[in-house]
Amino acid sequence: MAFEKELELARRAVREAGDLALANRRRTLEVSTKPDASPVTNADRDNEHLITRMLAEAFPDDGLLGEEGSRRPARSGRQWIVDPIDGTKDFVRGIPFWAVLLGLEAGGDIVVGACRLPVLGETYYAARGSGAWRESASGGPERLHVAADITEISRAVLCITDADAMPAQPFAPRLVEFLSRFWTVRNTGGALDAMLVASGRADAWLEPSAKPWDLAASKIIIEEAGGRFVNFDGGNSVYGGNCIACVPALEAEMLRFVRGGSTIAP
Repeated sequence: MAFEKELELARRAVREAGDLALANRRRTLEVSTKPDASPVTNADRDNEHLITRMLAEAFPDDGLLGEEGSRRPARSGRQWIVDPIDGTKDFVRGIPFWAVLLGLEAGGDIVVGACRLPVLGETYYAARGSGAWRESASGGPERLHVAADITEISRAVLCITDADAMPAQPFAPRLVEFLSRFWTVRNTGGALDAMLVASGRADAWLEPSAKPWDLAASKIIIEEAGGRFVNFDGGNSVYGGNCIACVPALEAEMLRFVRGGSTIAP
């Protein structure tokens, strides 16, 4: 398997960080507000410290990019991208859909990714060329595949993240009509939304505002499950600030919507 050592470390790191966050959650949380008005807790910082320490010990020449400020230049040409708690608002309020995310970037591509949903007891992971997988308390590993039989929006489940950012989007006046065309719409939180697509339980994910640590792990897991990951401008980068992830048959129509074209297939 390609990147076997890196993937094993990523899986172990997100599991241990998930356990640490659960322990912190049982204690009194220290919550503060960052300059962008998003919350941060002592659990976020403890998780990032744990993960970056593990990475530094195992891969000292690799770079680091962490949501809570961890930075290390790469000597190897590779960079780990860390989201110690994706969904801190959920974490603070006791909503179970938060995650720990870790991705490895090499040669301009995300080549390894791991996502731990601690409360749900699930770990998702992928390495380039080796497929996407899920482990849970009930068993695993289970190979993941997107729902390739979904070819029409009327039969599709759409997940949206950051609904509060939607009004600023150019497509906002057309959003309600677009949502009404889907079989159903869900908003569970970015990491879980992405994993629902990767595991075939949802068919499209619309994320209007995201940082690289929000997207790195999810990108490769979705792609290795057979899905598409694309930015609103048609790019394919975790630095694009947004994304669509979906089954292949829905990519063109999703892009037409965010770009302002007709959403009615010819």
